[in-house]
Amino acid sequence: MAGLDVTTKIPTEIKLHQKSRILEVTFEDGERFELSCEFLRVFTPSAEARGHGPGQEVLQVGKQDVAIDRIEPVGNYAIRPVFSDGHDSGLYSWDVLYNLGSHRDELWRAYLDRLSAAGASRDPTQCPPTPVKAPGSCSKH
Repeated sequence: MAGLDVTTKIPTEIKLHQKSRILEVTFEDGERFELSCEFLRVFTPSAEARGHGPGQEVLQVGKQDVAIDRIEPVGNYAIRPVFSDGHDSGLYSWDVLYNLGSHRDELWRAYLDRLSAAGASRDPTQCPPTPVKAPGSCSKH
């Protein structure tokens, strides 16, 4: 999170669609993004997944069926989704949400490429329940 400043776009509406597992975020300028729960879980800003520096990222696998059980507000600058897999340490500030929405398609393509290169899967039945670091530790068959 870079922090709020005068250029930070502020959401005017955040709506969780539980059945479709989509978080709809509308910003004050009218821009609207639909972010899947899986996408948000995979791109959690949590240090647990992102690490504390370059090269410390942990590939998130088997998150295809993840949902958001609830969303907790964090001050006037972020939300904390509580995911169905128990993950709840990611704080999604307004700038993080905007960035994820603005770059959703390219981020998703890069994620799918990393999964493929690691021999990993989005399918939770083909993956261990925890994130993996080692390439090939999640079979695709």
